[in-house]
Amino acid sequence: MSIDTTVIAGNEGARRATEIPTTGTQANVAPDPEVTAKASRRRFSERYKLGVLRQADACAGPGELGALLRREGLYSSHLTTWRRQRDAGALQGLKAKKRGPKPPADSPLIKENKRLLRETHILQRKLQRAELIIDIQKKVSEALGIPLEKPEFGDED
Repeated sequence: MSIDTTVIAGNEGARRATEIPTTGTQANVAPDPEVTAKASRRRFSERYKLGVLRQADACAGPGELGALLRREGLYSSHLTTWRRQRDAGALQGLKAKKRGPKPPADSPLIKENKRLLRETHILQRKLQRAELIIDIQKKVSEALGIPLEKPEFGDED
């Protein structure tokens, strides 16, 4: 007595196409047809990683670990990496790390550079104020007919 697998597979496809639920929990739930524009990398918190590792370590029966991984949507490589991180540095290895180049340590040169940049910014604001005052003085002297002396140095308009 052999069962025709094409008939079973055909029925399964028909059931999905007509949205007849296969289990009672998924009744009246249609899949979302929207596709995201750009896939995003999943990020797991330290607490979540430790919780999953605790659950994975508690799995003793056959198939329990696989069921846990399927339920959480994880791969066995996640567990391997997270266990290594946990063993290497307890909680420090599980904290999220920023990607990209690391900022250099604060050296005396960097501190001096920051100080000079702040000082330059302050002096530029003072210069702008002084130029504004000089422009106002020129306009007032022109309006009142008072001649201004030309400076002996520098380039004047």
